[in-house]
Amino acid sequence: MAIPLLEYAPNSQNSRVAGYEVGGDESPKRFMSGMVLSSEDATNIIEAAYRQIFFHAFKSDREPILESQLRYGQITVRDFIRGLLLSNTFKRSFYDLNSNYRFVEQCVQRVLGREVYSEREKIAWSIVVATKGIEGFVDELLNSAEYLENFGYDSVPYQRRRVLDGHDTGETPFNIKSPRYDGYYRSILGFPQIVWQNAVRRFTPQDQKPQAGSPANFLGMARGLSNAKGNTTPRVALSGNYLDLVPRR
Repeated sequence: MAIPLLEYAPNSQNSRVAGYEVGGDESPKRFMSGMVLSSEDATNIIEAAYRQIFFHAFKSDREPILESQLRYGQITVRDFIRGLLLSNTFKRSFYDLNSNYRFVEQCVQRVLGREVYSEREKIAWSIVVATKGIEGFVDELLNSAEYLENFGYDSVPYQRRRVLDGHDTGETPFNIKSPRYDGYYRSILGFPQIVWQNAVRRFTPQDQKPQAGSPANFLGMARGLSNAKGNTTPRVALSGNYLDLVPRR
């Protein structure tokens, strides 16, 4: 018996205000299906897809067969996104090391370009993962009306209606906000580790710097004096019979 899917209602930050898009580097760039892309366009699409899905693609994370198919127009951008979501790297890094709820949250952020509406939506998609597996879940996302209306077959997903840094409060991108590994697994794997390549420099505001004549300017000199060894009287070794040196009355 199949588990019935839960229904959830979409929400927005302000339903009374019509949606608007801010042009910039994150604006979508669409391409015609089946066309052979130029080397520059193909490279831009591939790197944007890796950033959106993986955040960063190491050499071992790359999918050369998918990249070649996209460059020569054999697959669409949507097919390339599907291949990344079903790759061993994505399964190993996101599915195997996270719960179904967190996995759903990360996929909705990366594929649909928005936050999960509510816990109810997270549970609903988790049921899809449990009943249809990863492949069925990915197909449900990519075949959804929301994905097709916003990104279609020829656009790399991006974070929609993101509050940019130019506003009072900037919003962290999803691929940085939700890293590959949860905190539990990050502690097991022993990262992140901070490695300082250079000496740490501390910035002191001008109004907090000590003025001329302030005792704080002489702390370094005082510490140097306290650590310096003072001159001691040298010891003279006595030779001979020291009793002869005692004065007699």
